[in-house]
Amino acid sequence: MKAGRAHRVPLSDRSVQILKSMSQVRTSDFVFPGSKAERPLSVMALEMVLRRMKEDATVHGFRSAFRDWAGESTAFPREIAEAALAHLVGDEVERAYRRGDALEKRRALMEAWASFCTSEPSAKVVAFIKRKKSK
Repeated sequence: MKAGRAHRVPLSDRSVQILKSMSQVRTSDFVFPGSKAERPLSVMALEMVLRRMKEDATVHGFRSAFRDWAGESTAFPREIAEAALAHLVGDEVERAYRRGDALEKRRALMEAWASFCTSEPSAKVVAFIKRKKSK
């Protein structure tokens, strides 16, 4: 983690299903292997995909979209959504007394996010399409 502290991530049931199916074809110890042998996927990989697609989007925008959804469309407490993003919550004193990481509450949030992401598309969802290169 960027902050140098551990961050446990509760996976949704659907995420676990995907990872299990990937294990059958995986060629590396990494879930997301990089192009170099025995190296993970680069931290720039998603940004490069967005650039190649010529999309006006940022990697951080995906995190922001999650936070907006959690705050506007769910009843999960702010602290749980912030913890899911590995953000520190509260001042020094409050953090000194908050020793847990709310893993089970974050697990419920991730299940709700998975349901939202896999639900039928609505008029508000924009699908990314591959653009043909212009000559």
